[in-house]
Formats: sequence, structure tokens, C-alpha cells
Amino acid sequence: MNTENLGFNSKLIHAGDYQDELGSAVTPIYQTSTFSFKNAQHGADLFAGKEKGYIYTRIGNPTIEVLEKKLAELENGYGGVALASGMAAVSTVYMSILKQGDHMISTGAVYGPSRGVMETHFSKFGVDYSYIDTSDLRLLEETIKPNTRLLYLETPANPTIQLTDIQKASEIAHKNNILVCVDNTFCSPYLQRPLDLGADIVLHSLTKFINGHADIVGGAVIAKKEDLYHTIRKAMVYMGGNMDPHQAYMVIRGVKTLSLRVDKAQESAMKIAEFLESHPKIEWIKYPGLTSFPQHELAKKQMSGFGSMLSFGLKGGYESGKTLMDNVHLATLAVSLGGVETLIQHPASMTHAGVSKADKLAAHITDGLVRYSVGIENVEDLMDDLKQALDKIHS
Repeated sequence: MNTENLGFNSKLIHAGDYQDELGSAVTPIYQTSTFSFKNAQHGADLFAGKEKGYIYTRIGNPTIEVLEKKLAELENGYGGVALASGMAAVSTVYMSILKQGDHMISTGAVYGPSRGVMETHFSKFGVDYSYIDTSDLRLLEETIKPNTRLLYLETPANPTIQLTDIQKASEIAHKNNILVCVDNTFCSPYLQRPLDLGADIVLHSLTKFINGHADIVGGAVIAKKEDLYHTIRKAMVYMGGNMDPHQAYMVIRGVKTLSLRVDKAQESAMKIAEFLESHPKIEWIKYPGLTSFPQHELAKKQMSGFGSMLSFGLKGGYESGKTLMDNVHLATLAVSLGGVETLIQHPASMTHAGVSKADKLAAHITDGLVRYSVGIENVEDLMDDLKQALDKIHS
């Protein structure tokens, strides 16, 4: 079926579909490590690239391929590569593009391990980096070096919810022959499509909104152009970061309800943000849907919805945050995000614990910052839960 001209929800269901010879209504799980050849010549032709087919699941698998094609179509990219985790996706992008002597610019408030793997491992091989406020386009231009090869953006940033203008940042990068990769995990292709805004690569932790049920770990990289896609796929194949067929099946099942889940969660997030903004024990709140959010207009420009991620600071700092998290009953105290269940966590001591205190402060990740991922529970129950927990905080 040609799904190119279908609406987004129809693509969620049908893009990349595999026509099983037995007529299965859903994508079958090809849980196999290797594939048999018809004869010696068939095997030789597959390895030589003269014939299309499957050799070995690390190289390609029908179940995984359905997911890759679906994600590529949803993001308006040339091709997708599914990986075992979001960090496998991050590492594959770094490995595909950066070499000894190269320089990368990245959002300062990026997901902690995305920064950690660069500072701890890639730096050992002579890769240089600058973590900055990428929303400051003048600072971005000033940070570019002759050897800068990659601009790695996360927008909205984790956990500060800070936005970077993808279109303008991409224009600056491309004037300097720099590739642009955007971690689109917080939005999913339902709310934001970076490739349409000028990025070259888009990346996802599939663990989050795309799968949406907190039951698998996975990642994906989608490239805008064919040559870049083949470069990324080759790195994945050699490094062995491929997704498992059963993982792919689970994500295919989860992504079909993406828009329904996101619509419900972001509707609740708006109400919760308004409730928290007026609460006397809240010092500040960051949510793109609030008119008080400094980048509200940018959110309306490059996102088709405000999402369901918010962060806030409590009066009383860390101790107040600890009290809140120890007293919520409906929200789950856990890292990750984007599932059907509401999650709450403390980035400074959890997801960004490996980032130095100075770097955390430079990225506006304070000790009192709380990250809240709104799920699809009844919003009245979520607000009641927050209210009773906030009441436990002594002024």
C-alpha cells in the first residue's frame, strides 16, 4: 500500500506494513538470528547487494524493517535505523559522523548520558565538544570552530524544557558545513518534525512516547538523505547495536496509539501547569503551553502541540522536592518519561547525577528542579495527588 499521502494517524497504523504471505493482520515477529538461502548463488547475490533479501538479523530483519520504514515516513526522512536503546542511537550518530580532531556543539541541558558518553568515552579518541545554551543563536555562532562537524540539539531540552529554534540553528550550521541532529524524544513526530525544519538527522529514544508503555527499551535514528542513512546504518551493523525483532514488534504495537496518548496527556499537562503556576509553594514552572513560558511563541511555531513534559522548582529547594516526591501516591517516582503512567523524578540526583554541579548549574539544572511526565490518568486525580503532596511541604 502506498501510504505517502495518508494522514498522520493512518500512517501510524499502516506505514511500512509487511505483507505476510500467510495474511497476518499484524506484523509477524521474525524471531530468528539468521536466514537461509535458496542456493549458493542466492547467498552470494545477497552479500554482493545484487538481490534484496535478508541475511542476518543484525544486518536486517522483516519485523525491524517495518518499524524503520514507519518511523522514516512519520518523520519525512529517507530511511530509519532501529537500535537496541536510545543511547545506542546516540552513540551510533556520534560514531557515524565524528572522528579524531572533530568538534561537536550540543545543548547544555541535554539528556545526561548523551553528554556523559561524549565526555567520558568519545573524548578519549580525540573528539572535542562544547555544551552551550543552543537557544542563544549568537552564542551558537560564536562557538563554531573550523573543525566543528556536528550540531546536536535536544529541543525541548531534558529536563529544563528549553527550546532551540531548529530552523534558524540549522541555517547557521549549514552555512558552516555542519550536520544537524535533533533528539526529538520529548515531542515525537506527532508534535515536531525536525527534518522538515532543516535538520539532517532525527533521533528518538523509542522507550518513551513512541512505544509509550514503559515495557521496552529502544532507539531510532532517521536520516533525511540517502548517503547519510547508509553511513549510519553501516555504523550500526558493524557496532552491533541492532534492535531485537520482539522489541520492534512491541514498538510497532505501541506507536499505533501515539496520537491518542499524546493528545490526552498534553490536555492534562496544560491543566496541571496552570494549577502549579498559581500554587504558593511553586517558585517557577516551565511548560511551553503557558503564555508565561519565555519561548511560548517559538513553541507555537515549530511544534504542533505543547507536549506533556513539564519541570518546576519548589520553594525550599531540594528538601521540598524530596518531600514532594516522597508523598505523591499516583505519580510513580521513576526515571524515563512518555508512558501512559505519570512519572516524577529529581534530575540533579537521578538522570543528571553524572553531570558536574558546575555544568548542571550552567545548564539551569538546579537542585530543586522536579521533572514531571504527565500520563493518561484522570487529570483531577493527578492534581489531587500533587495538592496533597504539596500540602506536606512546610513553608
